[in-house]
Amino acid sequence: MSQGRGSASLPIVVTVVSLLCLLERANAATYSVGGPGGWTFNTNAWPNGKRFRAGDVLIFNYDSTTHNVVAVDRSGYNSCKTPGGAKVFSSGKDQIKLARGQNYFICNYPGHCESGMKVAINAL
Repeated sequence: MSQGRGSASLPIVVTVVSLLCLLERANAATYSVGGPGGWTFNTNAWPNGKRFRAGDVLIFNYDSTTHNVVAVDRSGYNSCKTPGGAKVFSSGKDQIKLARGQNYFICNYPGHCESGMKVAINAL
């Protein structure tokens, strides 16, 4: 049975796409938010001096009985208010992949965000 023109290129395209996906994952960095102390108060300065890329993974380690992580927009970050529909993480070991552009996270337990339990990260 003969193959039509171009049918041999499909496996090559699939292989190239698979390799590109593997390279993207291999180049992604993993960061523990807040360093050894984890996700806690006054972590808002933690990103300073770090270079983040889209696809990097943030690991939020914290006591899930007293904290959480909420992905918010700029307004939610600045006001320390959780907008409707915001994604709330509460496992205590959350892993969140950064999207390209600004990424904002807060703890929405009363007073925590206002005490610096928030981070703003720009992923290139």
